[in-house]
Amino acid sequence: MFILHHGSERESKEDLSYQLIHHLSLREREVDTMRYAQLVIGPAGSGKSTYCSSLNQHCETIRRTMHIVNLDPAAEVFNYPVAMDIRELVSVDVVMEELKCGPNAALIRCMEYLEDSLYNWLDEELENFTDDDYLVFDCPGQIEIFTHVPVLKNFVEHLKKNDFNVCAVYLLDSQFVTDVTKFISGCMVSLSAMIQLELPHVNILSKMDLLQDKSNIEEYLDAEPRTMLAGLDQRMAPQFAKLNKAFIELVEQYSMVRFTPLDLTKERSIQYVLSEIDKCIQFGEDAEVKIRELDEDMDQLEL
Repeated sequence: MFILHHGSERESKEDLSYQLIHHLSLREREVDTMRYAQLVIGPAGSGKSTYCSSLNQHCETIRRTMHIVNLDPAAEVFNYPVAMDIRELVSVDVVMEELKCGPNAALIRCMEYLEDSLYNWLDEELENFTDDDYLVFDCPGQIEIFTHVPVLKNFVEHLKKNDFNVCAVYLLDSQFVTDVTKFISGCMVSLSAMIQLELPHVNILSKMDLLQDKSNIEEYLDAEPRTMLAGLDQRMAPQFAKLNKAFIELVEQYSMVRFTPLDLTKERSIQYVLSEIDKCIQFGEDAEVKIRELDEDMDQLEL
């Protein structure tokens, strides 16, 4: 706490200002600086890269700095500026040629190579970004990358060690809400990713602008477990009744049935989703704390 001596009445205004600035400078050094990151995951074709591109355009419009990182070693075309690219480290085509394997096996090998390169390539790349930077990692669509193998888990832990607040952003194609069985399947993948990554989690129902029939959308945005169970029982054979009930209870227990709709044709929809993610990673809260501390210090000077 900044405290003035009793003789401060005789000090000049310049001296008071210097004390305040010096004190705030020391306080700034004591507070750990934070950086922020979104880990954009979801099944192939769920719109992850399109989401990243739209998010980049939105942030340019509102003059907010954000950097998109490509973590897909099989990616070919981007609709956004790439601030960091895993293909500079390793690519699927090269691995397929050298190891004589298929694309899925090559992708796993690429991600494992990324894991082995956390303390050299990744750390060197992260040095290009400053404190308070906001990174968005566009991940591959193969679900085993974020549900089974520990690569992204270890990647996230390394980001945390580098003072990143990280949030998993799981995208599910809105076409999944046309069938309750597809929706439950999507929820199971999201739950698996949540358990594997151990991160704050935001579920997004993507491609809302392409969904023709939106009459039942509310049932899935905040779904009632009994309604979902009835839908499963109706669609599946009677011998699956106990399994259906177990699925619904699992989803309900982990509060996994809440999805935020995203319509990329509407700026307000993008802004709302971004604000939800910002709350998860506490983006902007440090600035508010510093403002309150500055006000308190100014009040102390006036005593």
